[in-house]
Amino acid sequence: MSGVTLERIEQGFRMMQKWEDRYRLLIQMGRKLEPLDEELKVEENRVQGCASNVWLVSEPTDDDPPRLRFRADSDAHIVKGLVALLLAIYSDRTPEEALQVDAQAILNRLELKGHLSPSRSNGLFAMVERIRALAVAEAASRG
Repeated sequence: MSGVTLERIEQGFRMMQKWEDRYRLLIQMGRKLEPLDEELKVEENRVQGCASNVWLVSEPTDDDPPRLRFRADSDAHIVKGLVALLLAIYSDRTPEEALQVDAQAILNRLELKGHLSPSRSNGLFAMVERIRALAVAEAASRG
């Protein structure tokens, strides 16, 4: 999903007045995600609290300081688009930077809350919590 940044997503959302178009954009983003290897689609990597299956992993880069690259997949089209959105928000940040992200503020700017079902909204925030937990674990492993 290279080239997709939060700024480009926000720009796309601003250009589209209808939510059906925004949903289509999310689905397109999800389709561009690199598939997650089947061996990573295990219970340990599954996001708890999502009605759909979502698997999420993080990998530190070799940069100094290391940055996190998140990879994820879902079996539902719109959820996969929400995954792509979160990857654009959180990937390529240090664990400390990831923990400083105000996902709620970003999602409010995109006006997602009023357009997601309660179960999708709960799943979205379960994914945010999983990302934060992975960032905390990576920060702790570095001392």
